Amino acid sequence: MRRPWLQLALIVAGSLAAVGAAAAQDPAPGAKLYRIIDGKLDAKTYNGYRRFHAGCNHCHGQDGLGSTIGPSLVERPLDLAAFRRIVRDGTGRGTRIMKGFAEDPNVAPHIDDIFAYLQARADGALGRGRPERAE
Repeated sequence: MRRPWLQLALIVAGSLAAVGAAAAQDPAPGAKLYRIIDGKLDAKTYNGYRRFHAGCNHCHGQDGLGSTIGPSLVERPLDLAAFRRIVRDGTGRGTRIMKGFAEDPNVAPHIDDIFAYLQARADGALGRGRPERAE
């Protein structure tokens, strides 16, 4: 005897558990996602530096300072949720349009790392140029 209501209940419970687990992994608002140890970046933040300079600096300028094409991501940083949404979905105002990178394997899986790098820059904890990576 099949019980479709039971299957539906299990699907809903599983979905809620997955959402809860994802939310539990999110850092507290204002938490620092970067670590600088003896002037050197942790691996994830260093990866964010690399990813930013491989794909984002063309529009957002060297070291995230902005350009005529894209705004500074250091002077007025976004919160993590807004940053994730804009990078994944894109945004646009007037003639300024940024495509979404949700399908880009060089960006989408590394959004939090890129955010950590920009957060360190915005906080003044990391200067301009290529940082050193902690071992």
